[in-house]
Amino acid sequence: MPKTRFAPSPTGFLHLGNARTALFSALFACAQGGRLVLRIEDTDRERSRTEFTEALQQDLRWLGLAWDEGPGVGGEAGPYFQSERDDIYARHYQQLEQAGLAYPCFCTPEELELSRAAQRAAGKAPRYSGKCARLSPAEVAERRARGLPATLRFRVAADAIRFEDLVQGEKVFRGADIGDFILRRTDGSPAFFFCNAVDDALMGITHVLRGEDHLTNTPRQILILQALGLPIPRYAHLSLIVGHDGSPLSKRNGSRSLRELRSEGYLPLAVANYLARLGHSYEGDALQSMTALAAGFDLARLGRAPARYDAHQLLHWQHQALAAAGFDELWAWMGPEVHARVPREQAEAFVAAVRPNVSFPHHAHLWAAAVFGEPLVLNDEAREAVAAAGTAFFQAAVAALDAHGLDFKAFADAVKTATGAKGKALFMPLRAALTGEMGGPEMARLLPLIGLERARRRLDACATKA
Repeated sequence: MPKTRFAPSPTGFLHLGNARTALFSALFACAQGGRLVLRIEDTDRERSRTEFTEALQQDLRWLGLAWDEGPGVGGEAGPYFQSERDDIYARHYQQLEQAGLAYPCFCTPEELELSRAAQRAAGKAPRYSGKCARLSPAEVAERRARGLPATLRFRVAADAIRFEDLVQGEKVFRGADIGDFILRRTDGSPAFFFCNAVDDALMGITHVLRGEDHLTNTPRQILILQALGLPIPRYAHLSLIVGHDGSPLSKRNGSRSLRELRSEGYLPLAVANYLARLGHSYEGDALQSMTALAAGFDLARLGRAPARYDAHQLLHWQHQALAAAGFDELWAWMGPEVHARVPREQAEAFVAAVRPNVSFPHHAHLWAAAVFGEPLVLNDEAREAVAAAGTAFFQAAVAALDAHGLDFKAFADAVKTATGAKGKALFMPLRAALTGEMGGPEMARLLPLIGLERARRRLDACATKA
């Protein structure tokens, strides 16, 4: 049974790139009838925060992702926090040392930097020189007796490491180009290469979907797993998401967190449909449920070219999701400010009226104020339209409202007959006077919500001011 994982570090809020990785991992697992593991990689003791751990779980659930194993769910392969797996890592360090495949390195950061600088000056790619790999057991014991801090390094042979990436195709790396790398830091914490690879194997992960910025990590992890005799998952390195200008994502060109999108009022299904198409293609362009997105997900449809962030496309999916949402979802989404203005008995009619004209909750709040607010505030354009129409126009409008009530078509036809105004000269002043705006939802839907008394007060006020 296929098993994927999402393994974030709780050092910040979940951004779009990581959210897409989580989504793709979940969609692949669902499409294959497999399982999704959530693992928290909190080995960065200084930057990892409990609030970020809680936030990323909340954001994943908001997006509609559920994990089969992990925090809050459990599972046979736990613990699912790397900070709780030190004993597991210690056993595997020991296995590698006993096999002569790992050794202590006493080089100081200053020595390593000098070595790298010399290699760069000679036109060579920086890599560890192997100095401590040649220490005798007696030399190692002497340095340990002196209390010198040491990392643990993996011995890398010069052989080629080959693997078939499920997105990028065949990849070949030379061991000589990698150099002996660190498995355990001087403070005892595991390096990413090590704990990430060991956990994938011990948790039964069969497929690793992650960004292509991790591609150069893969040969190191394959070497670790081979040395430990552990199973090696299949790797699929996803194209990176770039900004609208083609440069790496940043705050300037589209880097967003799920928390930001959620607070702005994006619907989870809108975000999911958008992310599902960033670097992956689907048949057709209709909004799809999470189940349908999973059914159509195929690793063969993943592209190699960078996926470009497009705010307009994200907004497109927001509109699609709003159009498909039911009343209960939209009413909850509009929030307490709207709930406080709109009488509950008129809520369904209000949602139906404004649905085509809102993209975010604050838009709904503006329309709630335009329909139910007292006194009505006209924007500048609306005031100009009212002034241009004149007193006689609104006196006729008051009479037409008294005669025809909340039937907007009959009401507007009566104003047209009485004043001779037609087209924009008819409808724009009426809309401006009744809503304070020059555009928006159909007046035939809004007028019954505004009601006779409120509509008459607004028209009377315009007749006086005009």
